[in-house]
Amino acid sequence: MARLWSKTKIGNMELPHRLTMAPMTRSRAQEDGTPGELAALYYAQRASLGLLITEGAQPSDDGQGYLMTPGIYTEKHIEGWKKVTSAVHEAGGYIYIQLMHVGRVSHPDNTPHHRQPVAPSAIAPGVEAFTATGMQHIPVPRELSKEEIQTTIQDYRKAAAAAIAAGADGVEIHGANGYLINQFIGENSNTRRDEYGGSIENRARFAIEVAKAVVDEIGPERTGFRISPGTPLGGIQDGEQGPDLYRYLTKELAKLNLAYLHVMHLGNDELLQDIRSLWTNPLLVNRAGRTIDNISVDIDSDLADLAPVGVWSLSNPDFVERLKAGAPLNEADPATFYGGGSKGYTDYPTLKELEH
Repeated sequence: MARLWSKTKIGNMELPHRLTMAPMTRSRAQEDGTPGELAALYYAQRASLGLLITEGAQPSDDGQGYLMTPGIYTEKHIEGWKKVTSAVHEAGGYIYIQLMHVGRVSHPDNTPHHRQPVAPSAIAPGVEAFTATGMQHIPVPRELSKEEIQTTIQDYRKAAAAAIAAGADGVEIHGANGYLINQFIGENSNTRRDEYGGSIENRARFAIEVAKAVVDEIGPERTGFRISPGTPLGGIQDGEQGPDLYRYLTKELAKLNLAYLHVMHLGNDELLQDIRSLWTNPLLVNRAGRTIDNISVDIDSDLADLAPVGVWSLSNPDFVERLKAGAPLNEADPATFYGGGSKGYTDYPTLKELEH
């Protein structure tokens, strides 16, 4: 794992190694979307991972899909996130806030305005959402007008500015996992007949325009972008053109000189190789199902520059120290992944705490 421990530069950041903390929804924000009281401690505990990519923060009321997720579009949100970013910086880490607009993967019961979800097309995802009254079918979303698409792009821009005002080192645009940007990309979720639907170029347009707006606002060196080619989350199907669409999108995003591209990789190795060759800046590869012994496999084979760590970092605030020492890891408790208080959030013990 020698290369895993080598230093690297991403955007304005000098990172001590090739690990990062992957974004993970924890559903512990206050009802108004302000980060919860324990969020600063949670992220600061994990600062040794170098770059922390936060849970998804909605850029608007429309962008919220789940209960108790944080926002990044009001003054209260900014003030709440300032506590988080300050704590991480004091602990020696960097932090990017992930901008996540869920689009159709929402329910009126879960949003502040209780309105119908929005999407590129009026097509329900065919999945259920967890609400305060239990699991409910997600309703058919309302198709965004062209004017509303432009407003939504500006929502991302404003959220990026808010993230920087809150002290974040940058933002990650969530273009993956079945959410709004991915819905524009998906063949079965986007049946538009205007310039945002149909061809590869049109289905990638929204993603590119969001990235351009964010770059224009905060700079490319503070902007990352996440994709998940071939991932069927949220009912999305890329279709036969999917791999070519991601090749095109990667080429276009590369022109913007972003800080990094983050790939949720499910197994199309040929496409990953192509993305690697098309992308000249740092590449993060989150390879689903890898074992701890294979954590550096993509870095060693020059397919990636960094390896994001999800659940292992959730249950091991000192994951870096444990990995270096070959020490055993805490087991994660899935029952405490979403919602609740400190249990399963800030109470996982470090090696030092276990010694006492």
